[in-house]
Amino acid sequence: MRISARADYAVRAALQLAASRDDTPLKSEAIAAAQDIPHKFLEGILNDMRRGGLVLSQRGGNGGYRLARPADSISIADVIRVVDGPLVSVRGVRPPDLSYTGPAESLLPLWIALRSNVREILEGVSLADVASSQLPSDVSALTDAPGAWVNP
Repeated sequence: MRISARADYAVRAALQLAASRDDTPLKSEAIAAAQDIPHKFLEGILNDMRRGGLVLSQRGGNGGYRLARPADSISIADVIRVVDGPLVSVRGVRPPDLSYTGPAESLLPLWIALRSNVREILEGVSLADVASSQLPSDVSALTDAPGAWVNP
């Protein structure tokens, strides 16, 4: 699985909004600077997040962006789907729409299992979890596995 720069930036921007202690909107320039995200790229991402119902925007001198819902009700999966679409696809196709024959036939259940695990993790972690450094214990446990931090 590959996390695009767009998805990474979207999650980081959403986390910056989640970490905001009051309900005051944050300007896109401030989010971009805090997370080292190219401002013009971030503007497009924030617009997608607004259209996707994850953030609200306010115009004017006191304007900016804020989360549309509490951070504990927005999963990391929600953010990724809004900016990148499905969490797992094969050649741009969702796994249930694929078919294989012969020795490759068992690839379909493999892709479905992969999608199920990705969903379980990304849907089970909220912006609030990450912003507070309190990942669910089952997710944290995965980082303790031998080789979890090693690139083969």
